[in-house]
Amino acid sequence: MREELKHLLDNNRRWAAATNAREPGFFTRLAQQQSPRYMWIGCADSRVPANEITGLDPGEVFVHRNVANVVVHSDLNALSTIQFAVEHLKVEHIIVVGHYGCAGVRAAMRGLRVGLADNWLRHVHDVRLRHRKRIDHLPEPEQENILCEMNVIEQVGNVALSTVVQDAWARGQKVSVHGWVYGLSDGLLKDLQVTMDRPETVVQVFGAAIKRYPRQAGGEANGGTGNGAGDPSGDDVDDDVSGETTF
Repeated sequence: MREELKHLLDNNRRWAAATNAREPGFFTRLAQQQSPRYMWIGCADSRVPANEITGLDPGEVFVHRNVANVVVHSDLNALSTIQFAVEHLKVEHIIVVGHYGCAGVRAAMRGLRVGLADNWLRHVHDVRLRHRKRIDHLPEPEQENILCEMNVIEQVGNVALSTVVQDAWARGQKVSVHGWVYGLSDGLLKDLQVTMDRPETVVQVFGAAIKRYPRQAGGEANGGTGNGAGDPSGDDVDDDVSGETTF
């Protein structure tokens, strides 16, 4: 065993002993089944651990993580995890959680190249292009924070419109999808108020959430051209928020 890894195993033994001393039989019960009420879809960032942030024990939250907490309908990894959570574990709440200071969101916002992940982050870049009139006129640090929030809102909609969640609602299963953002600087979670709990709420909740981010007063961003930086089409976004949704 490499010496630089030994302390991890030592930490594990101390943690297991302390947990068992605090709650005898914990691991025996945990091994028998998992029955979480919550699914967490978050960023892979090592500073955003789901259990610690929410104060939950192992077995209480089912977790899926990737770069920039993206959920797309072609990602069989994420969809399979959501299906297992909904159909087998019967989770009641799916929570998409982004975080301020996300390197993936920053790369999409600034057009930075990071390698293979550029293809994955294109989904976040597309969010930025769709909502550029609500972002581009803001100061740069605020742009990144708002894109973090808007990305979460978009992914909540994607989860809600997945066949897994739509089928669950169709058969009367109670499952809600929520959107939160975590602050690295203060350790606090922010509820973005985008809970979707039945099919007819999805577009309405999405539209109301996006309208909370005003466009530039008195004209368009980017010198009144209506074209976001890097926009390949040059098309303006419709005044109605429905023109900004991918649903």
